[in-house]
Amino acid sequence: MPKKRVLVAMSGGVDSSVALAKILEMGYEAIGITMKLWDNNKFKGSQFQESTCCGIEEITGAKLVCNHYGVSHYTMDFSDSFIEEVVENFVDEYIAGRTPNPCVRCNSFVKWDAFLQKADELGADFIATGHYAQIIKKNNNYNLYKGIDGKKDQSYVLWGIPQHTLARTILPLGNMTKPEVRAYAKKHNLATAMVPESMEICFVADNDYKKFLNQYAPDKMKKIKSGDILQNNEVIGKHNGYTQYTIGQRKGIGVTYPEPRYVKSIDSESNTITISKKEGLYSIGCNVSNLNWLVDNTKLPDNISVKIRYNTPEVDGSIILDDKKVDFISPQLSVTPGQSIVFYNGEKVLGGGIIEKPIK
Repeated sequence: MPKKRVLVAMSGGVDSSVALAKILEMGYEAIGITMKLWDNNKFKGSQFQESTCCGIEEITGAKLVCNHYGVSHYTMDFSDSFIEEVVENFVDEYIAGRTPNPCVRCNSFVKWDAFLQKADELGADFIATGHYAQIIKKNNNYNLYKGIDGKKDQSYVLWGIPQHTLARTILPLGNMTKPEVRAYAKKHNLATAMVPESMEICFVADNDYKKFLNQYAPDKMKKIKSGDILQNNEVIGKHNGYTQYTIGQRKGIGVTYPEPRYVKSIDSESNTITISKKEGLYSIGCNVSNLNWLVDNTKLPDNISVKIRYNTPEVDGSIILDDKKVDFISPQLSVTPGQSIVFYNGEKVLGGGIIEKPIK
């Protein structure tokens, strides 16, 4: 009986390299695929640096690991889909005064959908990635769970993947910690064992999103002029363009008080930012959009926790589906439009959505 085939997403980092090794250990046939998501050649005369996940070094690293195991490796161009679904949305969201999470959109609209389509073309049964999360089958249902490494758990950025794809997705690193992954790569002499971890948005060099916006969309950015800084509905200063600010920002606002002030809200239509003391940043809930459920949403549990940004712990909340509204059991700080809100029941991911508006 022939082995089942798995397409493994290979970024050129240590995580995807170990994911490939683990897939082979599990007895599957593997094909390594590097998805080229960002291509500077599409932008003549641009000053863009090569993407941190699609450059020559990353592709070479992925190829070396595949060669190490005698596995076929292909680099495939997904840049058109990536630009349309991720980069354009990233720009539009900032222009609208919001703070997007491009990794969520990339997983939802590019990596899973496009990757599964490619799997069908290549006769593969499954896809696999190096995300730190788990897919567990219970009673014939596939559910997404947190990875066991609390410091690396990436379930937050996976809430948007289509539920039906869980049955065809393998996440081999979900029951490993990052130190264990590094140790495994060293033990097996993988070329990527010591590749440093990247925390940047892959298409934004040095994490300088302001520079990227000005390079990618100069005409749109030129239309954003200086505007008013408000506090308690009174003008107390001028900003240099609202795209330079994010909710909760304290430094670099341009006004000085004995007690710190923070960006409370951004209004692109009136070209204003509003600041307040820290207590003014708390919200008792938020409106959400783009809900995606990974479970039957007609049977949601009573005990739900919510996560409003990647690097913060969950808090208790309740969901009102008819109004697409979430109430927090305790007020939350800097609830940011454009960011993801993810719903959990213990370790299980129930689904998620996009924060539209905080409720003060």
